[in-house]
Parts: sequence; structure tokens; C-alpha cells
Amino acid sequence: MAKTTKPKHDPQWAKAKNVCRLNMEDIRMAKELDISPVSLVKNKPSPSQPWKQPVKDWIHELYEKRFGRKTSVLGENDQPNEACRQ
Repeated sequence: MAKTTKPKHDPQWAKAKNVCRLNMEDIRMAKELDISPVSLVKNKPSPSQPWKQPVKDWIHELYEKRFGRKTSVLGENDQPNEACRQ
């Protein structure tokens, strides 16, 4: 039997990335939260919904609630070492 592999490029995620103005880090967080690309597009606020957060901010807020950590690459105490600065 041949193994079935996931395609590397999923057109639904590409559409969600463009429509919701997300970057690869936001996509990674959404996948960790088990949010489908269809629900990301559905939750994009329309001009008549000023109370809704942008999808990017919504993902970041849910990620912090679930995993209890900030989403930045470098944490508050993480500093690049001196060797990298030279």
C-alpha cells in the first residue's frame, strides 16, 4: 500500500492567509488551536462589525488563553547573545 501524504500547499490556507492578512506564524498558531481556514474567513469582521477584532488579534488572544504564553519569538527575558551582535 502506498502512503498518502498531505499536500504541502493547501489552497484553503492560502486563501485564509490572503483574505485575513495573516503571516506564517499566525497560520501555525491557528493550526495548533485546531481552527479551520474556513472559520478564519468566516470570522473576518465586515465594515458593519466594528466591535469584532481582526482575525490576527483574535488568534493571538486565543493562543495566549490556551497556552498561557506570549506569541513573540523572543521572550521578555530572552536577549540575543553578545556574539551575534558583533
